[in-house]
Amino acid sequence: MSTSQYHAHDQAANITKSLLAEILKGDAQKKVRFRLWDGTYWPNGDSKPSTVVLNHPGALRSMLLPGTEVGLGEAYLYNDFDVEGDLEFVFTLADTLGQDINGVLQKLRTARILLQLPSGPAHPTDRRGPARLTGKRHSLERDRKAVTYHYDVSNDFYALWLDRHMVYSCAYFQSPDDDLDSAQERKLDYICRKLRLRPGQRLLDIGCGWGGLVLYAARNYGVDATGITLSQPQADLANARIAEAGLADRCRVLVRDYRELDEPGAYDALVSVGMFEHVGVKMLPIYFSKAWALLKPGGVFLNHGIAKRITDPPRNGRSFSDAYVFPDGELTPISTTLSVAEAAGFEVRDVESLREHYMLTLRHWVRRLEAKHEQAVRYVDEPTYRVWRLFMSGSAYGFKVGRLNVYQALLVRQGEGGQSGLPLTRADWYR
Repeated sequence: MSTSQYHAHDQAANITKSLLAEILKGDAQKKVRFRLWDGTYWPNGDSKPSTVVLNHPGALRSMLLPGTEVGLGEAYLYNDFDVEGDLEFVFTLADTLGQDINGVLQKLRTARILLQLPSGPAHPTDRRGPARLTGKRHSLERDRKAVTYHYDVSNDFYALWLDRHMVYSCAYFQSPDDDLDSAQERKLDYICRKLRLRPGQRLLDIGCGWGGLVLYAARNYGVDATGITLSQPQADLANARIAEAGLADRCRVLVRDYRELDEPGAYDALVSVGMFEHVGVKMLPIYFSKAWALLKPGGVFLNHGIAKRITDPPRNGRSFSDAYVFPDGELTPISTTLSVAEAAGFEVRDVESLREHYMLTLRHWVRRLEAKHEQAVRYVDEPTYRVWRLFMSGSAYGFKVGRLNVYQALLVRQGEGGQSGLPLTRADWYR
């Protein structure tokens, strides 16, 4: 490296450390340290739960100058910076950055400081990249594109870090020390008990993923179970697993949109776990009306979905999740969900928050994914691996601090004379 290059790198290091000191004050400095490309640390080299690694002199410029959540995320995806240690812990820092940067970047002086740093390497354009959907939002065709963008990455990739049932939704823990397989199987059984399934009943799983719940319900509760998904690879693997279990006579997974089903009163029970976030607020009346129509009188519907807080302000700009994870995904306050369900004719019988359970589940997923990093990049590229590591760590933090929640709502289509067909207590759920 020439003398001028050394000088430029030294100047970039000084600018970077000065700007970090301006942006991050107080408690943030105690929890996270930064390691610069020259091996030096800020605020010091003391061991911390997380280390943010700035991989080149222009890293901070790449991270902060766009001033958006997507820009910051892309700087991580394409290795302008990395995180060693607990990635979830860094989201405490991200909250601080989100509050302070928005104010700081409005000042021309700070923008000029960032522009004094060199540009980083160009991000590659031949990778998976952000979702670019066309057509009317939440049309059947666009929803298929949105779902396949997320789920058709690779069945083998998901199998590396999900449980043996390949359940891609929050587990149900009796203790924080429970292993993931036990907690996910407990969740499957808990849902079946909430639905009070009996042999011979017909069950429909809307957004069934790789078929873990329909398989479990058919095997352990004797129901005739149908699952629907918009992902062909999911359906192929699910039906292969069903055939291997010898349950093809009473269990199947179809590639269908819920709006394409036309079987009035055909099902004793409906369930939707982790699909609700894809529906869209404007589509909720259609979603719940369709569910009501598919149920027999006296039938039950368990709707399990992530929710946002009603007090949160509307988001400005595209989120990282919308760009790289769940395009067109929308989170709805639980009060809105229940109101629309009632308007469609349902009686709300039970609502349960599983917020801490999702935090624990996501932490399991992140640890398992990180442990399988070398295998994961055989199925997906490094930026795609980082999408899931970043998104799941951030989601765990969101559930931890209460920014995100997840609810199971048990809804009933009343029978003749208002009969619910339900027992007086929930005792059978906890046997």
